Amino acid sequence: MIGYLKDRQKTVRVILLILCDILILNITPLMALLLRFDLKFSTIPAEYLSMAGDYALINTAAGLFIFALCKLYSSLWRYASVEEVILLVEAVLLDSLIRCALMLLMGLNMPRSYYILCGLFELILVTGERFTYRFLRYIIARFRQHSEKGGAIIRNTMLVGGGDAGRMLVRELLGSRYLNNHLKCIIDDDRQKHGKYISGIQIVGGRDVIMEMVKKYHINDIIIAIPSATNKERRDILNICKDTGCKLRILPGMYQMVRGDIKVSQLREVRIEDLLEREPVEVDLDGIMDYVKGRVVLVTGGGGSIGSELCRQIAKHSPRQLIIFDIYENNAYSIQQELIKTHPKLNLTVLIGSVRNENRLKDIFELYRPEILYHAAAHKHVPLMEDSPNEAIKNNVFGTLKTAQMADRYGVLKFVLISTDKAVNPTNIMGASKRICEMIIQAMDRHSQTEFVAVRFGNVLGSNGSVIPLFKDQIAHGGPVTVTHPDIVRFFMTIPEAVSLVLQAGAYAKGGEIFVLDMGEPVKILDLAKNLIRLSGYVPDEDIKIEFTGLRPGEKLYEEVLMEEEGLQETANHRIHIGKPLMIDEQWFLDKLKHLDEASYKEYKDIRRLVKELVPEYHYKDEADADTKLQNVRSGEPKDVQIPVREAMQEAAAARMG
Repeated sequence: MIGYLKDRQKTVRVILLILCDILILNITPLMALLLRFDLKFSTIPAEYLSMAGDYALINTAAGLFIFALCKLYSSLWRYASVEEVILLVEAVLLDSLIRCALMLLMGLNMPRSYYILCGLFELILVTGERFTYRFLRYIIARFRQHSEKGGAIIRNTMLVGGGDAGRMLVRELLGSRYLNNHLKCIIDDDRQKHGKYISGIQIVGGRDVIMEMVKKYHINDIIIAIPSATNKERRDILNICKDTGCKLRILPGMYQMVRGDIKVSQLREVRIEDLLEREPVEVDLDGIMDYVKGRVVLVTGGGGSIGSELCRQIAKHSPRQLIIFDIYENNAYSIQQELIKTHPKLNLTVLIGSVRNENRLKDIFELYRPEILYHAAAHKHVPLMEDSPNEAIKNNVFGTLKTAQMADRYGVLKFVLISTDKAVNPTNIMGASKRICEMIIQAMDRHSQTEFVAVRFGNVLGSNGSVIPLFKDQIAHGGPVTVTHPDIVRFFMTIPEAVSLVLQAGAYAKGGEIFVLDMGEPVKILDLAKNLIRLSGYVPDEDIKIEFTGLRPGEKLYEEVLMEEEGLQETANHRIHIGKPLMIDEQWFLDKLKHLDEASYKEYKDIRRLVKELVPEYHYKDEADADTKLQNVRSGEPKDVQIPVREAMQEAAAARMG
């Protein structure tokens, strides 16, 4: 029986409410008559009692109907406020007018004061009945907070934000029986609110007293509820709160306010991107995405971090068909199931295969004839590619080349390559391979009707294999958090920012451009690690140790975003710039690619040397003794690779002399 009632709590509450209303509707006429006749039942004329009895059934039915019509049985009285009181007044006033009209039509002539007193008592009792429920919940919750010692640990909580959103959260925190937060104080920068109370909780001051109040009230959790704050204001507050050692949660944005949906369930953990020292990139996707509407769109690597977010955004803008192409079936299956659920009418095709397989690509292009292509398929992990450089070349360089050639052959309108800031003055094979990819699309663009462009951005927060998930996992296991070097810095952006840049590049594309995001100041990885430890409620180097492991092969202390010789052009979005295409001797470039292709599939041991011929700015650790290494491996080098290597070196030397 208890389980049955728990499963049907809402229905049971409504039934109980109706029963209470029936009782109120039947006792208020007697109360009105009693007050009219000086609270002496014996002095009430019998005919008035009789008329009240004759109208009782109609009175009850009409009252319940009006209450239901005014939605008194669908309101959440746990959160009752002024709006609910207005509904109550309207319902009782309407019921009183109908009572007066019907009784007069039925010839039931009661004293004039009866109608007023009856409506007044009805309003008092119906209002009291509903707010009693909220009052009892509040008392029980406060009693639980002060008395509960065992079981769930009570967490002293500070709320930052005394506005409308904060008040809504205060009500839920105080009224919920499922939360173990004991709200101790409220912070708000409005000096006129200081010393005031919200539901019995004092607003103790502005952000300048946060550290003091954390110590005074032994705060464990801080909730930030300022959805109207700018990103800078939110960052400033977070920078104070992260040093308190408290667990931080934040209300994401204004949309909850618009919907009137401020609940604890809407809170999220503070993410490291909330502390990025720059404003987020703003892109009006709705205004630029017409170019994919009604088109067949192909996303290679569509199951990855960037590829899957591309698919999500494209699905919102009515493509004629969305094709996801990925070699990893688990990733492809995951985004497929998500899109089937969120966009059931989307014409979605998910295909498994490799961009290295020319025949597979040919079959896909012949059958589906894609019009827009986003090329996100790539090997991206720097340390892994350093150990398998030939795989980086096969997949990144020649996967891109084969896909671009198919795009040209089958008349794709736009080809957008996902590149990286590691392609600038690369020190690792992954970055160098992506630089060659950029050169490929610039060379292809000069002779193709397809608009080939590249989009270059920094590290993506939260992507598969990125530093944030690694740090979070290390923190979850008690540390240590490993940082390669105390001075290493990186540019960072969020996945939505990266994807918005890619999509806008497609809109801006005229052919041959490399689009670059102005990502502000680089972030020190050590600071990132410390902030993430603090946001998790720990103290760096006390609760969680930080260890330095040394730079990995191919890793450099800082990343560059744009090569000097490329120059910069502005776009309509001041945060997005265009690198000027470089002039390349195309025949020389194609010959080098052919030699590189042959060497990579022969598992050539010094593939980096050939890559450097294509990308002179590429520097790698063993470059100084590369000549010695080359001679050492020549004895075991495939015969048909020797001549291309020799030719490549001779041609490069001649080019430098020329």
